[in-house]
Amino acid sequence: MIVRSKPNLINVLISLKGSIAKRIAMRSLLVTVLASAIVLVETLHPAYFSRVNATPFTLLGLSLSIFMSFRNNACYDRWYEARKTLGEMVIGIRSMIRETQIINNKQQRSEILRNLCGFAHALNAKLCKEDELSAAGTWLSKLTPSNTPNIPESILQEVGQQCSALAESNEISEWRYMLMANHLSSLTSSQAICERIKSTPLPFPYTLLLHRTTYIFCILLPFAMAEPLGWLTPIFTAIVSYTFFGLDAIGDELEDPFGRDENDLPTNAIVRNIEREVLAALGATDLPPALTPVDFVLN
Repeated sequence: MIVRSKPNLINVLISLKGSIAKRIAMRSLLVTVLASAIVLVETLHPAYFSRVNATPFTLLGLSLSIFMSFRNNACYDRWYEARKTLGEMVIGIRSMIRETQIINNKQQRSEILRNLCGFAHALNAKLCKEDELSAAGTWLSKLTPSNTPNIPESILQEVGQQCSALAESNEISEWRYMLMANHLSSLTSSQAICERIKSTPLPFPYTLLLHRTTYIFCILLPFAMAEPLGWLTPIFTAIVSYTFFGLDAIGDELEDPFGRDENDLPTNAIVRNIEREVLAALGATDLPPALTPVDFVLN
């Protein structure tokens, strides 16, 4: 995720970090070259363009803008919902840190909290399609089999069994156990929401229609602009293609907020904060440093 103060005019014009320009540069360049070729043909054979009217392109551009805004709003909703859900996961683990203060056995409390930290690492790895056991292994009190279909959930089950054993031994009250069980349920809910976002993209025909219409509009636009604008056509075509291709590409990035792209959510930083709070609750003083933005990118 890009973290930086509000850029000034110079930074707005030259900044590439976090910009979508790198992904769409080739497409915009090809459309601009095509526009130059069309203007050249119009200059040599103006009769070919005498009947081209700009009105259909105006209507198509307006419709495409509205359609694209709906898709980008849907993609941003996915991105923001994912961030809220990760925040709820942090709330659940912090609540468990607070509730487990009643446990007198430091070893038992350490195992519960370290397992929860392992859950956060495993879920992060699962969402980013990385090795879950490698990410969580050093935190777990009990090694999870590699063939377990859902490693983060198996970790929560282990924590639930640990809390149940504490209740059965009267180490914690039944009321306290119910509070812990509710917090574990909220963590399960957070995991399920993140998995839903990760595994359920926007309907493909919806996205495909937008991609095709964007290409058709940007390719045909120079035919309507060549006669009235002349050699200004490539410039305006580049601006329009940058806008439409850029909005299309931004939607693609926001659609999947979990990963290692510059504009994805900073899941590593969130998990590191959980790690620091768990270790601090267990009395550790040599905490790992919080992750900070590197060249404006936080991950």
